[in-house]
Amino acid sequence: MIELINICKTYPIHHGRSQKLVLDQVNLRVNPGEKWGILGRNGAGKSTLIRIISGSDKPHSGRINKTMTVSWPLAFGDAFQGSLTGRDNAKLISRVYGVDFHQTLNMVEDFAELGTYLNEPVKNYSSGMRARLAFAISMAIEFDCFLIDEGMSVGDHRFAEKCNVELFQKRGDRAMIIVAHQTDLIRRHCDHAALLNNGTLTVMPSVDEAINAYEAL
Repeated sequence: MIELINICKTYPIHHGRSQKLVLDQVNLRVNPGEKWGILGRNGAGKSTLIRIISGSDKPHSGRINKTMTVSWPLAFGDAFQGSLTGRDNAKLISRVYGVDFHQTLNMVEDFAELGTYLNEPVKNYSSGMRARLAFAISMAIEFDCFLIDEGMSVGDHRFAEKCNVELFQKRGDRAMIIVAHQTDLIRRHCDHAALLNNGTLTVMPSVDEAINAYEAL
């Protein structure tokens, strides 16, 4: 279970002279196996929300209760140590999560298709290569809940389809939280949905009603 209780988040604007309220008393409960879609326009705070759920960002107030393991936002490569190689980053993350490095490395070598670049410093990677590495490590480390940002980019159409099979088919029993402003992704994969607008998260009775409310904005 993941439970968000009265989450608030602000960011400074106008060179710090004022604050913008991005998330205002957000509440959400995600149970094991549930697929949640969070719809919202660009700038609504979707990525901020998913970073807070992952633990890579913190709210200014409110709290989060977790009894499930939660992934980082998929294909989010900013947590890598740029001076280390892709191989060494995989080793470091394996140690942090207490999983077998050789198993992780086998998955990364087979799935990410980075070839000899796996032995190069990550700071020399393109954004697509970093995304492939991050996605492959995410699949090598099993989580109870996967966080998915619509903005993730993991390569060409063939590789994207490969990622879809690995995530949505092979791990279809896991909980997922997908943040998006494109409705197709939510309609295809989610059984619950909420609308994020003006800092307020509104849980809707159904996915279709959430999509209709979003399109009416």
